[in-house]
Amino acid sequence: MTTLHITVGNKEQLRQDTLQFVQAVENDELSKAEHKQQLQFGSYEDLITTLTPLRLELIQAIAENTPQSMREAARLVDRDVSDVHGDLKQLEVLGVISLEEGGTGGAIQPVVPFDQVEIHVDYPLVSDSDGDEGTAHA
Repeated sequence: MTTLHITVGNKEQLRQDTLQFVQAVENDELSKAEHKQQLQFGSYEDLITTLTPLRLELIQAIAENTPQSMREAARLVDRDVSDVHGDLKQLEVLGVISLEEGGTGGAIQPVVPFDQVEIHVDYPLVSDSDGDEGTAHA
């Protein structure tokens, strides 16, 4: 089973993790076995504005139904094709889906390369002493 791990946490930790990953790639120290499919957000707000309920519904519909085109994906979720196209492009940039040639009639086919998504949210209720953005807002 292929799982996409989505994490939300401290922006400084996200920066450090990114730098370590880049260093490992540059030094050719990262094997495929060590590479975990992961998407990190610096804050809960970033997560909910990026992975909206409509986008999550779209991801699930594509995973379950394997549409042959963006238009077919839009029909599955009963949404406008141009809106779905924008969402698919954003999700492709994040690595949540891939857009592949070879759909019916040469259409671009959205593909979800994961069977499951796991989300871990670090949501501090009080700011730490360094003034990190951790205060919860209602």
